[in-house]
Amino acid sequence: MKTITRADVAETIYQEIGLSRKDSSDILDMILDEIVKDLSNGNDVKLSSFGTFSLRQKKERCGRNPKTGIEAVISSRRVISFKPSQTMRKIINA
Repeated sequence: MKTITRADVAETIYQEIGLSRKDSSDILDMILDEIVKDLSNGNDVKLSSFGTFSLRQKKERCGRNPKTGIEAVISSRRVISFKPSQTMRKIINA
C-alpha cells in the first residue's frame, strides 16, 4: 500500500494540466489552505463526489493511562471527522 503525499498530488496536477511544477504546487496549497481556513472558522467542507469534512465538539471526559492505570481528565476539544460520499464508497467497494 502506497501513501500519497502532497508532492504526488502536485505532480499529478502538473502532468494532467501542464502548468509548471511551482504553479501546480501553489494551486494545491491554495486549495488545502482554503479547506483548513473554513474548518477553523467552524464551517463544514463538502467536496462533491468525494466527501464531507466536519467539526465535532468532544466533551471533557475521564480517561485512564493504559501503562499506569492512573485516571486523568481529557479536556474538551474540536475534532475533524470525514464522511465519504456515496460515490467514493461505491468506487472503493467495487
